Amino acid sequence: MAEQVSDKNGSRLTERGRATQERILRAAADMMYVKGVCPTTLDDVRAASGTSKSQLYRHYPDKDALVRDVVALQAVELLERQHQLLRRLNSLRGLERWRDAVIEHNALRNGAYGCPLGSLASELADQDEEARKAIARYFDTWEGLLEAGLVRMKDSGVLRADVDAGELATGLMAALQGGYLLAQTARDVKPMKIALDMAIGHIKAYAVPAEDGNPLEGGARGR
Repeated sequence: MAEQVSDKNGSRLTERGRATQERILRAAADMMYVKGVCPTTLDDVRAASGTSKSQLYRHYPDKDALVRDVVALQAVELLERQHQLLRRLNSLRGLERWRDAVIEHNALRNGAYGCPLGSLASELADQDEEARKAIARYFDTWEGLLEAGLVRMKDSGVLRADVDAGELATGLMAALQGGYLLAQTARDVKPMKIALDMAIGHIKAYAVPAEDGNPLEGGARGR
């Protein structure tokens, strides 16, 4: 990743060395997302990144080291997008806009390849304990972004004060990941939209009714 200043052997990297490492990592991330982790070999990554064997093995002496950096790269990029979408979430309409954004992004590939983090989890969780723990932490962070938005909705009176924001966030994340999987197999984002609509519908059941009978949305400025 860009902030790294040394290779896996502890040697300090030059600017050219960092660029080479980033090129290897990006090529590996793209290939593992499309082909999968297991089918992607170090020779595949070397060819795709245009690097020599000595360059590749200097930065990544084995595949496990490369896979763990791929997990970190995919997670950082995904979580940054999610942070931008969720950092001001405070209304039901904002939750619907988040749903629309993730569906639209997945529709660019007709649902192919699934969630960048979820697809890694499905391959690695039972094979690499270190990777599993890292992915679990990243999922916790993602779910925490959703939970924080739901807490803001509680605090502003959009949702009932007795609602368990953590449980709702877990349910929403489960619907999202299940939706990614169904969209991946169907090559259609419609199942993903159905799953998220049902999860959001459940959250709406905890909305505080306004005087006019409509759920409180947090005002016209709600996100």
